[in-house]
Amino acid sequence: MKLLAYLICYIIYPFSFLFPRSKRKYAFGSYRGTFADNAKYLFLYATEHGDRKNRYIWLSTNRASVKKVRSYGLRAYWVLGPVGMWHALTSRYWIFNSYTSDIMFCLSGRAECLNLWHGVGLKRIEFNTVSGPLLDRFSKKNKIDVFCHPESFRRPDWLLSSTPFQTSSLARAFRIPESNCIEMGYPRNSILTATEQERKQFINKYEPVQTLDLIKTIHGFDKVLIYMPTWRDSQRNVFTQSMDMERLNGILAAKNQLLILKPHANVVLTDNVKSLSNIMLVSPQMDIYPVMPYVDVMITDYSSVLYDWLLMENKDVILYLYDYDEYVKERDFYYPFDENVAGKKVYDFDSFCSCIETGDYVLDPGERIRMIDKFWGKTAGYNSSQMILDFIKGQQRQ
Repeated sequence: MKLLAYLICYIIYPFSFLFPRSKRKYAFGSYRGTFADNAKYLFLYATEHGDRKNRYIWLSTNRASVKKVRSYGLRAYWVLGPVGMWHALTSRYWIFNSYTSDIMFCLSGRAECLNLWHGVGLKRIEFNTVSGPLLDRFSKKNKIDVFCHPESFRRPDWLLSSTPFQTSSLARAFRIPESNCIEMGYPRNSILTATEQERKQFINKYEPVQTLDLIKTIHGFDKVLIYMPTWRDSQRNVFTQSMDMERLNGILAAKNQLLILKPHANVVLTDNVKSLSNIMLVSPQMDIYPVMPYVDVMITDYSSVLYDWLLMENKDVILYLYDYDEYVKERDFYYPFDENVAGKKVYDFDSFCSCIETGDYVLDPGERIRMIDKFWGKTAGYNSSQMILDFIKGQQRQ
């Protein structure tokens, strides 16, 4: 069935070049049909502040996502239906988080594509990959991988970046000129740097009741930590294999602290995390960004979420690197790891527990500023969504 679907896609693709595309139509989408990440935040901003002559349309393979967006009174369509296909085929601008498959690759002919991507950071990605399972696709160009993932080889017209430091590596990864990388920061970070009033308005308007409930729960603890490990190609049980949950829960309970476990969105969750008084597992699909401002400590490893987190003041960081030697064999870094991260580094569970017990993880403000300058630069203060819309408006005149 998958082979048949790919064959149909290849048959349809050439015909997608025949459709006239309106410069007033913007199609948005996200990975696996979700309503998430940079595309979500840019779409919502555009519907509130964009040019009223334009049509901003969310397209998804997931009917639940379509229903959610429509509940806000916004345009959303199932891309596999005739209306959704029509909008995909006639929108000049495609805006997405990863690849044209976030909308539908076979309908992308002649669309002008803006890839917002989903994280600045250190890891080698795409055509810069030198190790791990993705090497077959991007470097060795295994015929089956190439056939099944044509979206990976479709160069974006523009790619969202943050600083020249990031642009140089991202341009190589996507095989585009550096001039095609627009350094404007990430729309999703607007919720982190918003005023409390702005954030509450956004949450009340666009976030589900589960988000409100979690924020209320957070207020009942003296301190809240969140563990957000990066995606691992091995799909290991990232929580239960690296932590003794009951021991950790005892430490947290004694200090009236809460630990939120947030898996990566790509994780197929197989961890059997017991229900514990001071440890809470949330869905991989939950948008955690509206919650992050109410959390005190970020626990992560090699994830780009670190750099988003650092945009907020008075926040601390623990880097839990229990599998460092193994991880670097799966995924290499562009730059030296130790020189390009900030936070308390721990390499085993005993050290991790000691760190939480003693509170020995206060982030050096100077290190925070150094990382912001390197990874965000001037874009840390930008209204990223408005700048992106202005950029596209400039393209309309050409």
